[in-house]
Amino acid sequence: MGKAIVCQEAECECQFGTMPDKIISISQHKQYVNDADGEKKMIVSTMDLGQPFEKKTFGQCKMQPTPGGYKPCQSMVTEWGGFYDKVTLDNGGNPILEDSKATCPIGGAPCISITFHGQTAEATQQHEEEADEEVMDQINPLAADDTNGIAQSILR
Repeated sequence: MGKAIVCQEAECECQFGTMPDKIISISQHKQYVNDADGEKKMIVSTMDLGQPFEKKTFGQCKMQPTPGGYKPCQSMVTEWGGFYDKVTLDNGGNPILEDSKATCPIGGAPCISITFHGQTAEATQQHEEEADEEVMDQINPLAADDTNGIAQSILR
């Protein structure tokens, strides 16, 4: 199975942090993946550097100990590795994949990883139009148009 492209709201974690965060696309607002309306699932790219995260922190940073615990993480991406290099987006970056990793100046390379790519299945009108009616009847026989079929025998 292929690797999924990472999109906005994918879940990330730092191996030195204490909590996850969600990534957001800050470098482009045109290209979406698995989003029929083109509203929520912007593709995250190698140009999403700096602090492309919702909370901008992974909790406490274990690389910065203090006498009472750890300093707060200030998540920072300086570069991405393991991206999809066969496609270049409009912003000049390449799509990030679910196994891509990012470098942080404090944690080093690679310490930030993707735990969930952010894509979810979404049925569209096109899917409904292209669905094989015979297969759909086998999956859900009660939805079949045949009123003399299985549905009627169950209802008796």
